[in-house]
Order: sequence, then structure tokens, then C-alpha cells
Amino acid sequence: MSELRLGPRPLPLHLMTHASTVTSSRAALPLLRNGSLPWRPHLAPAAAELRESLANAGPDDLKAFDAAVTAEAMRRHRAFLAGIDAYRRHPYHRELAEPPCLWQEGTTRLLDYREPKSAGGVPVLVVPSLINRSYILDLTARRSLLRSLARKGLAPLLVDWGTPGETEAGFTLTDYIAGRLERALEVAVAELGRPVASLGYCMGGLLALALAQRRPDAVQSIVLLATPWDFCAGREAHALMMRALALPLGEMIGAMGSLSVDFLNAMFASLDPALSARKFTAFARLPRRSARARDFVALEDWANDGVPLAGPVARECLFGWYGDNEPARGLWKIAGRAVTPEEITQPVLVVVPERDRIVPPASSLPLADRLPNAQVLTLKGGHVGMLTSPRATTEVYGPLAKWLTRSALHKTGCAP
Repeated sequence: MSELRLGPRPLPLHLMTHASTVTSSRAALPLLRNGSLPWRPHLAPAAAELRESLANAGPDDLKAFDAAVTAEAMRRHRAFLAGIDAYRRHPYHRELAEPPCLWQEGTTRLLDYREPKSAGGVPVLVVPSLINRSYILDLTARRSLLRSLARKGLAPLLVDWGTPGETEAGFTLTDYIAGRLERALEVAVAELGRPVASLGYCMGGLLALALAQRRPDAVQSIVLLATPWDFCAGREAHALMMRALALPLGEMIGAMGSLSVDFLNAMFASLDPALSARKFTAFARLPRRSARARDFVALEDWANDGVPLAGPVARECLFGWYGDNEPARGLWKIAGRAVTPEEITQPVLVVVPERDRIVPPASSLPLADRLPNAQVLTLKGGHVGMLTSPRATTEVYGPLAKWLTRSALHKTGCAP
């Protein structure tokens, strides 16, 4: 029997969060009865009806209701545990063949996803986040933005950051952008013989944006997928918390030299603490060998396969971006130069998922407003689902290929 998966990471946090949530239902019964429990607007009428019913209930009825709440809490927790167990034991393993490596420096590689039909196609330098593994853009044979672009005749090259090694442990964002990323760009331009389109996902969008400002000669257009810019929009409380944690968290990063995968996953989980319970409970009901079950496991394996952030990068992101909102305030600098959207005149496609909890539209849309030549594509999906859902082929892959091709034709003056 194969070894059990470790996830969802951090597992103790997910288990404790759910256990405390379901057990708090019983503890909240007195608050329900006296009317002091807050409810979401759509639940308020049902809550009022239940409160009135309990107000007229006798001791035996209240005891039975208490028992029913306890039984339901335990049922939900068992269902959650069943989903986690099914995930950890699922037989799926990612077996996609890795594409050729064009260039490597330290742990950073440039992977070549071109197909024979890509000869002469629009060159695309794809820049993922430094936090999660780059294969979210090549998750499975059916859910692969990179392979889809290649099949449509484009020439995608992927920057794979890898796990920070001894050299990268002291890297700043300037080291990554003005160093590794810029050298990868030069290799791509030399290999493909012309300027490239730069496609950045999430944090990678900010890296791609800074690269385009530094090298307008080599970047002819930009796609920003779910890219944050205003880190305080709608989340002022998060910024206050990050500033309050700057000292102790900074000391922890200094002692460890990096920000761990489990800490990063815990931060993402805090955005929607109930998400883990919803998705693993639903997974437990899926047929074990169904396509939906395999897709779920593939995505969870990626989510649990993150990499730590180098200490200096973690400080820049947590305290500079999330704490002080430096990008939106014009204070974020690479190699001493402020990253200024108004200076970026290349065509830009800003892709905004409406249900994105990690990068809400209020964070990404202000960037589109400041770019002189930007177009916005709004999607119904979420931060990761926009790349991996069954709708991704028609709603994301196809439109991106068309936009990249069209922008390249306009750039060369060959537009129909």
C-alpha cells in the first residue's frame, strides 16, 4: 500500500478549526434562545422562527433539541474526517511528462512547452507565483493552460522557480525580477527570436509587471491573471493585523530564514475557515475513481505541495505589500525604481475572477485603472478554479490564446 498523503496542510489546524466550529454550535444555544446570536441576513427569518419555538419549549423538548444539535455536529465532523481519509488514501498520482529545460540558474528553470505546431507562434513567457508550485498551470492533461496554448499554436515557456536553495535563501524580489526573471527573459527572446508576451499568475503577475516596465524592448504584451495591486481594498483589518504582527513575525522569519509552507497555507485558510470542511465533506460523497474525484485530488496535491518563501521576500510581501500596501501607494521598488503602472504602455489584459477570495476584484481592478492600455476580462470563477475548472477551456484558455495572438498582430502591424 502506498504511503498516505500528509495533507491537507497544516492538518492539525484544519482538524482543530472544524472541531471547534461544530462543538461551538452546542455552546451557542443559550445565545440563540436569548436572541443575542448574530445571523447572516438570509438566515435571520429561520433563526427568529427557531428562537420563538424554543421560547415555548419545555425542559424535555430543550433537552431533545440539545441532543439533536450534538448529534448533527458529530455527524458533520465524521463526514469531514471521512473526506480527509478518502483524500489521503486516493490512488491518483500526477504522471505528466515534464517538458525540456531550456535554461537553469540555481533552482530556477525555463521549461519549454512548445509543440511542433508552435513554430512561428506567439512567444509567451509564463511567470507563476513564488509561493506555490508552477504546475498549477499544467495540472493534468485536461487542465493545462500551457499545453492548451501550445496546441493553439502559441509558444509558451514556463519559469519554474523551484524550492529556494542555499543561494536563493537570501534573495529579495529584486534578485528574482532584475536577476533571475530578466535573464530568463533574455534566454526566451534569444530562443524565439523576438519579444515575448509575458503572462503572470497571482503574485507572478506583479513580477511580470515589474519585468515589463524594466524591459519594454523585450516584452510586447502582458496578461495578468488574478493579480493583486491594492492590498488593503476591503481588507483594512488584515493590514492592521499584519502591521501589528510585523515584529514577532519578522523575528520568526529571521530565526527560520524563510516562511514555511504550513504558515502560508494557514494564512490562506484563514480567508475562508469553513472552506476545508465544505470541500472535503463533498469529496467524501464522490465515486472514488470518478474524474471529479481525480481532479479534486490533483488540485489538493498541488495546494499541499507549496514551497517556503525566502526570508527577505517574505518580509517584502507580508509587511511591504499586505501591511503597508506599497504597490498601490507607489512605494514598491525593484532595483531602486518604483513599479509604476502608468509607465507601462504595452497592451495588457487584466483577468479578474469575480469569486476570488485570495485576490478579490477590489484588489486587482485598481491596477487596470492605472494601466494606459489595459483591457479587463471578468470571469465567474475563483482564484484557482478559473484555471482548473471544466469551464477553463472555454472561459480562459481560448480567450487568452485569441488575445495573445491578436495583440501580437497589432504590435507588428499585421492585424486584419
